[in-house]
Amino acid sequence: MHAACSLGATGVNRNMVYGIVFYFLLMTALLAWLLLPPVRSAAIAHAQRWRLRSRAATLRAAAAVQTRARRTRAGAGMSMRGLMDWLGRWRVPLACALALLVLVPGLALGVRSWWRFDGYDHTATRAVDEHIAALLRGEELVAPPPLPPELFSTPEVEMARPLTRTASRQWELLEPEFRRRLLLVFRLLKEQHGYEAVLIEGYRSPQRQAELARLGPQVTQVGAYESYHQFGLAADVAFLRDGRIVISETDPWAMRGYEHTGTLARSVGLTWGGDWRSLRDWGHLELTRPDVLAAARVAASTRPVPAAPTTQSPPTRTP
Repeated sequence: MHAACSLGATGVNRNMVYGIVFYFLLMTALLAWLLLPPVRSAAIAHAQRWRLRSRAATLRAAAAVQTRARRTRAGAGMSMRGLMDWLGRWRVPLACALALLVLVPGLALGVRSWWRFDGYDHTATRAVDEHIAALLRGEELVAPPPLPPELFSTPEVEMARPLTRTASRQWELLEPEFRRRLLLVFRLLKEQHGYEAVLIEGYRSPQRQAELARLGPQVTQVGAYESYHQFGLAADVAFLRDGRIVISETDPWAMRGYEHTGTLARSVGLTWGGDWRSLRDWGHLELTRPDVLAAARVAASTRPVPAAPTTQSPPTRTP
């Protein structure tokens, strides 16, 4: 295996050298074209002469071939002398351009050796939390008891998550592996940080997903069969404080809890909505399985989603 890796590394280095050489030649020609008007004029003149000579070659008779060849050789000799004269006149700018072309790749290679960037490294090892690994291997975690329904009907919850009062919070509808990892995140949040997490929504039917989508992109940007909620592979969570659900993203205490949630979610192999580059969803966790969504899109293209009644609610985001 190490021999194969060495051969792979040699191939990568060779390709890098070829790439640098090609970059050097390409950038030399480009800078000469852009920065040196004589080069541009000479290139255009050569192109015009070549076009005229090519056209003349198709019209002249065979008897003029030798004459044309002599003229071509004479022109080539003059061009070479002209090129040498031109190089002598522009040697300082060309030397500066050459130094710049060599300096930039060299600096990039130097920085690459000084700092390690994110990327795949077959020699790297990741630290493993043995406690988390042991829990994922065997311990069966129990879902917390359901909370009173009125906790999910407060104005704060409705403002942040429309239609939460009718959302499903049945742990048994979640995919077993995702449920186990999510329960582990809940347990570690309590043990390590003192936060009591609350399941806001787990499984979401295609009809409900379509209903939320009709509220606009500020609520959700995906339709039915395009969310992991439809497969029990996603959940939205919040926190319980003083007998009330705290879901606000403007609450510093809640935001610290979301950050702890994201850290723990990564450690158990879940995707955290707070890591998304756009439309971050701090309370969203999912077990990413692209093949599930791909198969669902194909199946959904052959079956319509039943309409659901539209409910007006304050706009927010619910991926």
